[in-house]
Amino acid sequence: MTEPPAPPFASHPDLALRTLGGSVIAASDESFEEKENLVNPWPPAFSPGTFGARGQEYDGWETARRRPDADGRLGHDWAIVRLGLPGVIRGIVVDTAWFTGNFPPYASVEAYGADGAYPSVAELAGADWTEIVPLSPLKGDAVHAFPVDAARRFTHVRLNIHPDGGVARLRVHGEPVPDPRLLDGLTIDLAALENGARVVECSDMFYSSPDHMLFPGTARNQSEGWETARRRGPGNDWAIVRLAAPGVIRLAEFDTAHLKFNAPAEVALAGIDARTGDPGDPGAWHELLGRTRVQPDGCHRFRLAAGREVTHVRLDVHPDGGLSRLRLLGDLSPAGTRLLADRWNALTGGRGERERGPSPGAVTTR
Repeated sequence: MTEPPAPPFASHPDLALRTLGGSVIAASDESFEEKENLVNPWPPAFSPGTFGARGQEYDGWETARRRPDADGRLGHDWAIVRLGLPGVIRGIVVDTAWFTGNFPPYASVEAYGADGAYPSVAELAGADWTEIVPLSPLKGDAVHAFPVDAARRFTHVRLNIHPDGGVARLRVHGEPVPDPRLLDGLTIDLAALENGARVVECSDMFYSSPDHMLFPGTARNQSEGWETARRRGPGNDWAIVRLAAPGVIRLAEFDTAHLKFNAPAEVALAGIDARTGDPGDPGAWHELLGRTRVQPDGCHRFRLAAGREVTHVRLDVHPDGGLSRLRLLGDLSPAGTRLLADRWNALTGGRGERERGPSPGAVTTR
């Protein structure tokens, strides 16, 4: 299979990825291959001649062949995915890798933003779903990219295949939108992807994306962090993180887990409030943590002096190498709280995903 160029929306994280907490919670049928394969983080693989009790084994989701019922209706198969990171969906990828004589000829995708606390499959069956990808033709052993234009926060997607067949992966690229009521008044990780932070620029991403540093949990291996190529010239590698919202950082954590021979020798942090300063001006940044030695395959935590409110952080690694995780624990500023609340209200119509108290609805600030 020849991989087509990545669509522009693929720069956004995959909100459905199992590594980010995504889960396939229901499917109409999985006679040949399990529904859970749809959100696996690795590229789909295939080994010809590997036959099990259900036939040739595929790294994907595959349903039985449909037959018309007594009324002549054929119907279609479907799978529901609960997004690991609810948010605004910018694009969908339906990958039929290795499915050649058994792929679905058509597919569509719907999305839903849950208003209640964690809806069951039965509750989702009666939900008001929004079509974000209309019925579209598919090819076998191919990657299909569909841009999405829907300025709403979604928590679930439903992949419909017509009438049946196999799909290797479903990717749901978008922007995470956290529930601000879970963050207000607490010390949080201002650099967490699940809270809305992103790496907006970096010097090098030869081996892996720097966004991996912002993933939840701990890395299972080297591939689940950020690693640069070996630097042969002067200077050092770096990445700029746009924080979840404006805030004050109180503790920085640099985790080099699994990076035994390719960790940086030193790290440093600088901050800026991009509302008043220009990130393109080196003189506008102020030091948060000076060059500090770190060790391979270990976690390092440093308290920072009470500082100014920042919107972006620059991580410098000297001279090169990688980090498995970067955590920046701190507090949202009043302006940061307002920003998250305003975005939530704009994308949900003021309806909370988790209704609490006597007057659920729009999020207000203190």
